[in-house]
Amino acid sequence: MSQHRQLAAILFTDIEGYSAMMQQNEKQALTIKNRHREVLQREHKQYRGRVVQYYGDGTLSVFHSAVEAVECALAMQLAFLQEPPVPVRMGLHMGDVIFDEEQLFGDGVNLASRVESMGVAGSVLISDKVHDEIANHPEIKTYSAGVYRLKNIERSVEVFALDHEGLVKPAPNSLKGKTEEKKAPALRTAKRAPAKSIAVLPLVNLSNDPEQQYFSEGVAEEIINALSSLKNLKVAGRTSSFKFSRENADLREVGEKLGVSTVLEGSVRKQGNQLRITVQLTKVEDGFHLWSERYDGNMDDIFAIQDKIATAITEKMKVTLLERGKSAVRKKPTHNTEAYELYLKGKFDLNRRGSYIITGMKYLQRALELDPDFALAYADFADANVLVGLYGILPPKQVMFKGKQAAEKALKLNPSLCEAYTSLGSYYCYIWDLPKAEKHFLKALELNPSNAQTHLRYGLNYLAWMKGDFAKAEEHGRKAIKLDPLSALCFGIYAQILHAGGKFKEALAACKTGLDLDSYSFICNLYEGYSYLFLHQHEEALAVFERLMVLSGRHSFAHGALIMTLCKMGNLDRARAELKELKERASKEYIVCTAIGIAAGWVNDDLDEAFHFFEKGLKEHDPLLVSLKYERWTPETVRQDPRYQRLLDQMNSPDKSFNDSIYKYGFGI
Repeated sequence: MSQHRQLAAILFTDIEGYSAMMQQNEKQALTIKNRHREVLQREHKQYRGRVVQYYGDGTLSVFHSAVEAVECALAMQLAFLQEPPVPVRMGLHMGDVIFDEEQLFGDGVNLASRVESMGVAGSVLISDKVHDEIANHPEIKTYSAGVYRLKNIERSVEVFALDHEGLVKPAPNSLKGKTEEKKAPALRTAKRAPAKSIAVLPLVNLSNDPEQQYFSEGVAEEIINALSSLKNLKVAGRTSSFKFSRENADLREVGEKLGVSTVLEGSVRKQGNQLRITVQLTKVEDGFHLWSERYDGNMDDIFAIQDKIATAITEKMKVTLLERGKSAVRKKPTHNTEAYELYLKGKFDLNRRGSYIITGMKYLQRALELDPDFALAYADFADANVLVGLYGILPPKQVMFKGKQAAEKALKLNPSLCEAYTSLGSYYCYIWDLPKAEKHFLKALELNPSNAQTHLRYGLNYLAWMKGDFAKAEEHGRKAIKLDPLSALCFGIYAQILHAGGKFKEALAACKTGLDLDSYSFICNLYEGYSYLFLHQHEEALAVFERLMVLSGRHSFAHGALIMTLCKMGNLDRARAELKELKERASKEYIVCTAIGIAAGWVNDDLDEAFHFFEKGLKEHDPLLVSLKYERWTPETVRQDPRYQRLLDQMNSPDKSFNDSIYKYGFGI
């Protein structure tokens, strides 16, 4: 691959808090993103800059002149501060860069990224090198924002901010970001990452269309899935690897946080049917490139390219390919490239969780219409149906059996799919067939012991909620965190397991860690509130649940938790009013029956009402119902009622009638 060096002014921009905007108001977030791009393109044309890469909500661009780069940044930031405002961070540096055809890298790029990471929305930060270049231009006013040690930059860097009327002006020595703090020296006994271990970062989207992000992430995820089946190779989980979403990620930090010795990174350019995929495998300890390659082709070649990448990694890392591993690497999932693109779009939305799961299901249905033998699409469609039933997005009777059918179809086409067995394990928990649930979970773990989601569902749904084996459930929760250490979801579900076992302080600590990773995690917020509640910190619990009501659009789990908290605080008038609203909502939208029953039990006006909703949940096979046996949110008055034991007895054996009663809904594909 041809490379050349040059001196350039490097500019990074990034929309502050964009992920949170997407969760709160997707339409508004997309408007802000489009405005960011419109201003960026207009001003780059004016000041002769070139956007090298778009990635998510950020950009990397270069200029031949530091003066023009600063003037462009100033013009953009002033535009972004006008209505509707766009909260953008900016960082500039002047340095030596390496152009590798369509990619840009080098120490200059890394330092510019560090400066941008310290940025404050509405300000423009520049490095000391840029400051030196503009020294003879007194019309550009600056002031020192402090001297900082930046991560993996050998020298200290003085950072300056533009001192222009209208801009936000951060206080000197107040900046935070990718800086190094003084730390105690690492212990020599620190555990080294296994030699045969890898993290696959999301490939950078170099397409002109930022919406192609689903494709670049999807290709990386498929490589992760192929490598996960290989013998003696530790593969970092998708969620944790995808935390490092920038093309200039600090590889030593990746290795340290994920416990891996190598990192695969690269880029995808997709123009119509044409593809260019560039990848490189790097040792995190010394930055040595073990292997790099560029693949050009079209969409028909995508599976062959993924095969070549996975095979090259096994050769470079001397990993043994078992027959099952060879099959996973080389098996072509579908012959229909349009179906494959729809599948990647579906996976992308499933990973976003919440209401996006419904959108993802629609993409997967379209993929299956194009290719009825697409096993991976069936497996993900099964998981999507289980998830929307589990989280109360759709009525379980409408989706759970569809999930079972899709999982069985997936296994008929490909018996080695761990994910399909996991979905079946969850399904059998919810129809109270414990032997079949355990059988399918254990088969999933046998096929892929590195699947964090399998450990979590086996730990929570079966071991904790169904069996009450909290010690073993915690063990699987810890394994999931070890496999995917930067996943807020892993910490949230681990907190659920701890909470069910009565370990409220430990559950709170797990939630805090998860919220540090993702402050909008629904499960972490929910169980942070529950942990406070059962630690008798009622005011803290109330604050969490009131915030979560807003963040979640008044989800029934959050609403029920709020009612429980009000009851514990003695505010029964408001609790009754909230319960009345929750029941009124149930007449217009799907509300989880068990959540209403638990809330009614706490209000304690009429246990007949609580058991009415429990019985309704029993008929609907509401997944939350299985939590009533061990979870601490079950009111003591409910436990003492003879109807409670009869309810548990009905869940102690499989419901043979469930399949027949639900069959009328059909498969839905």
